[in-house]
Amino acid sequence: MTPPFGPILLHIGNLSVHWYGVLIVTGIMLGAATAAYLAERNHVNPDKIWDMLLIAVIFGIIGARLYHVFSSPAVGVGWSYYKENPKAIFYIWNGGLGIFGAIFGGALGVLLYAWYTHSRPIQLMDFSAPGLAIGQAIGRWGNYMNRELYGPPTTLPWGLNIPPEARIPPYNDLDRYPLSTRFQPTFLYESCAALLLYFFLLWLAIKHQDKLKEGDLIVIYLMGYAAIRFGTEFLRPDAWMATQTLATAQVISLALFAIGAIIMLIRHWPRRAAA
Repeated sequence: MTPPFGPILLHIGNLSVHWYGVLIVTGIMLGAATAAYLAERNHVNPDKIWDMLLIAVIFGIIGARLYHVFSSPAVGVGWSYYKENPKAIFYIWNGGLGIFGAIFGGALGVLLYAWYTHSRPIQLMDFSAPGLAIGQAIGRWGNYMNRELYGPPTTLPWGLNIPPEARIPPYNDLDRYPLSTRFQPTFLYESCAALLLYFFLLWLAIKHQDKLKEGDLIVIYLMGYAAIRFGTEFLRPDAWMATQTLATAQVISLALFAIGAIIMLIRHWPRRAAA
């Protein structure tokens, strides 16, 4: 499996349109359309979603970029690079957006919008939960076009062919890893899992709306993505490590999953009726 194109979709004069940006925007728009659909189903003006979109996206991108900039990955660029090359902080088309940063930044944007418009922020986050999953499922293909987010060598038939110039150490050693070497498509696993999470959340929102409490969808999304990220992080040789065995993203995932599980247990634990 080899990317059929390079990172650039097309050139318009001196302007380069990158696949990464196009796919991110596509994911955002499909996610917003899903959120607007759920809002309308719940008798909330869908225009609220589109009005909220800009501030949520701006804060989400800022959060995603800051997470990446201040990271310290085992391989690749992080804070040690950006503090010497501050202009590169703004080159987001080259990749480098941390999803956890996007989630927290976007949530802050939703809170600000809800405060300004006197809306219910948790309800808006519930509407957005499936959209976050589909946005991530589509956005991960930007990593494919950039020839990044791949894992260790594999003999699986769907392994990636990565050219030498896009390989991270030690996989750029062609004596140990010849051109025929294939690599785990980590981006693909996360994309497929996020797509399944999207359909699961949408099914819950439509078929089991009467059993959900406000806030359940966003909590289930966070738990679901935490589980996905914890697993796929084992296939990221460039991960930012928090300990010798766990990546920073895995530590965050464990915390989110545990907090989410406690919240769901407290909210849905059967209670005996008072005598």
